Amino acid sequence: MSPSTATATPAASAAPPQSTVKVIRAAVLGTIVEYYDFGIYGYMAGMIATHFFVKSDPTTALLSTFAAFAVAFFLRVPGGIFFGHIGDRYGRKKSLTYTILLMALATAGIGLLPTYATLGAWATAVLVLCRCLQGFAAGGELSGANAFVSEHAPRERRAFHTSFVNTGTYLGSLVASLVALGLSTTFSEETISVWAWRVPFVISLVIGLVGLYIRSQLHETEQFEDVQEADDIEQARYPVTDVVRYAWREVLLIIGLGAMIVGGYYICSVYAASYLQTAGGHSSTVAFASTCIAMVAAVISLPVAGWIGDRYGRKPVFFTTSAVVAIIAVPAFMLMRDGPVVAAVAAQAVLAFLIGCNNGVSFATYAELFRARYRYSGIALANNVTNMTLGGTAPFIATFLIKVTDNTLTPAAFLLFTALLSLLATFFLPETKGTELQL
Repeated sequence: MSPSTATATPAASAAPPQSTVKVIRAAVLGTIVEYYDFGIYGYMAGMIATHFFVKSDPTTALLSTFAAFAVAFFLRVPGGIFFGHIGDRYGRKKSLTYTILLMALATAGIGLLPTYATLGAWATAVLVLCRCLQGFAAGGELSGANAFVSEHAPRERRAFHTSFVNTGTYLGSLVASLVALGLSTTFSEETISVWAWRVPFVISLVIGLVGLYIRSQLHETEQFEDVQEADDIEQARYPVTDVVRYAWREVLLIIGLGAMIVGGYYICSVYAASYLQTAGGHSSTVAFASTCIAMVAAVISLPVAGWIGDRYGRKPVFFTTSAVVAIIAVPAFMLMRDGPVVAAVAAQAVLAFLIGCNNGVSFATYAELFRARYRYSGIALANNVTNMTLGGTAPFIATFLIKVTDNTLTPAAFLLFTALLSLLATFFLPETKGTELQL
């Protein structure tokens, strides 16, 4: 259902500025936890492969580690349906409280697990279980946080406000990369292998508890309360069924728009740290430092793109950045593989900046495409299908493509594919800048 075909209701722009700041802060912290948890697993992939999978074939062990990374994304879809149901039926705040707590506990659990040497296959099984819990919780986190902020933001600054929520995706990876960099520079490889690799996972619990406290101080959005007062909530007893019935076109559109955001994010952050070492021959210190710089570039791009999206429209941002990434994907990976350190770092940073620009206008656009009564479920379903198919599988696909083709540039082909999908979807996107959110 397009924005023009549903009954509109005034956005919650009357909230006082302090309330808006508190809402954004709470949403960002939860998103940081989610992407820190997913990022640290990717950055610690080599160590996890050593401790939880058979060591006879290092490449196979690494593939198994990335497979466990990917399996969590298949739980994001049922997680998004579950938490989207809670968010649309019982409140955004309640759902977001559960997601951040479950995510933090699952990640801390990985840091406390006995290894394969102690429990054998049971250690691998419990690791995968923790990853599944992470994925289930993540299914409701980012989508709900953006729906929450979108419903608080004034319509003329909606993209700018939600862009700060999405900085949490990159800040989470940045924090994870900094922690990984700190480990590699502070401890010897032997110390990291014995016990220090566990520290980054346990840190998640601390961040999560802080975020949980801040979220507990928030109030529900006015638009959700309007839906309850209008008894419209009764028409959406199972919100996801209404999404499939009335908004399936929007779901497909968002999957296409998010292809480069999701696939590109995991290629340029989580996987790139491994690529710089294995294909580029750089040290782990260089790889993690480069990823930190790339995440800073992405964080900068988000509010810039949000401001541009509010001023000139969502479509110009989607179109321009998708087209440019499609053009430079292969040259950028050539620099990351063959170029000197400065060129490799710059290539990763430029890709991250451009992908971040798409992300800067994404969730405001998604919120504007759905009605309030199933907005949380709709965003979660579309975003998690994209994450399942193009996000969590990205490091595995990139590693697998290199293995079967013996061509270290094949990950660039995957990035190019996602950019072309996003570019195609942009042609079908109605401009939603300045529209009222639908009730």
